[in-house]
Amino acid sequence: MRRVFVVVGVLLVLASVSLRGDNGDDEGHGDLSLDCGECHIPDRWLPVDDPPTFRHDTTGFALEGTHTQVSCRRCHLSLVFSRVGTACADCHEDAHRGELGFACESCHTPRTWTNQREMFQSHSRTRFPLLAVHARLDCAACHAGQRPWEYATTPAECGVCHLETYQQTTDPNHLAAGFPQRCEDCHLVTASSWRGARFSHPERFPLIGGHAGLACARCHTGGDYAGTSSACVSCHRQDYATTTNPNHAAGGFPTTCEDCHTIQGWRPATFDHDLTRFPLDGAHRDVDCARCHEGGRYQGTPTDCYACHQADYAGTSNPNHQAAGFPTDCQACHTTAAWRPASFDHDGRYFPIYSGRHRGVWSSCTDCHVNPGNYGSFECLRCHAHSNKAEVDRDHDEVSGYSYQSSACYRCHRNGVADDARGGSRRLR
Repeated sequence: MRRVFVVVGVLLVLASVSLRGDNGDDEGHGDLSLDCGECHIPDRWLPVDDPPTFRHDTTGFALEGTHTQVSCRRCHLSLVFSRVGTACADCHEDAHRGELGFACESCHTPRTWTNQREMFQSHSRTRFPLLAVHARLDCAACHAGQRPWEYATTPAECGVCHLETYQQTTDPNHLAAGFPQRCEDCHLVTASSWRGARFSHPERFPLIGGHAGLACARCHTGGDYAGTSSACVSCHRQDYATTTNPNHAAGGFPTTCEDCHTIQGWRPATFDHDLTRFPLDGAHRDVDCARCHEGGRYQGTPTDCYACHQADYAGTSNPNHQAAGFPTDCQACHTTAAWRPASFDHDGRYFPIYSGRHRGVWSSCTDCHVNPGNYGSFECLRCHAHSNKAEVDRDHDEVSGYSYQSSACYRCHRNGVADDARGGSRRLR
């Protein structure tokens, strides 16, 4: 038994000498304070036990994942084990050439060098977080055209990666239309597909009302987007030309469609007649345009009442306007509220018959206007007790300009009373 221990001791010494000779290291493992039996066995000095029984976690660097599969000499190039660094870069060459820093563990783990989950989380801390379809892409899909494994200088603009898509899109043709390459103006990075884009139309022409549901090509014909006119007639010229109620072209309507139409719908339309020289009020508001604008004529339509109400004037019999020679300024008696009732200011313009002594003593215009064909003539002598011409002449013998005629009576008795005679001082009987 004693010989066996002696032999083993000799072998250990020889092995120690052999190791120092192979590595040129006179210190062996340096100041490693471990019992040799932690790694070596009495049967042989080398190789060490397989699998190793050395508890690497006691050194402060536990072996995990693929590190457990690596031979000791892959990391410990020297037998002085304490001379090995514990940073990833001490063993692993930095493929990123320092552009991502030296914290390899922010993306890589001992279990797998390509850790997509960790890389995804790290990407979220950059200026381009991975969302929606971008989260499912392989790194090389975006980080292409650069030196291998260099990522920091990859542009974040959509147009850089999607330039080919931009150039090949035909509905609408982005290139021909001069669309900007800022894809994010219309496409959302959170969208599940490239289609279903939304374009934020300029504030000077918002897409609301009837415009909201239109396809782009309805207005932007021929793929022309830059410089498209915002005037209504540029799109609605055909509507303007074919409208018959009323006929816009024949009526000389202006092509500023917004004067009557709204973007909510082409119909119904409203025309603000109050902005013209003939505001519509009263009964005129409910009259169809064609009643006044006959034959589709809108330009130069007369504004005097008689132009539209000539038939009313001619057909009126109580009193007969035409036979009586009434003036054609209808507004003197009628209002726009209604043709009837009419009001004639007999008291203010001619003779008081609604007030004073003549109020209630007549029942019809013909009581005084005995000639229904001429309302310019009237009769005073039929009603008043002036049938004795000689007596009336005697009573007015001092009145200058007197004559036995009704027109002479009115000339002096404007207010219809006897004591207002102009030209005579005596009270008339």
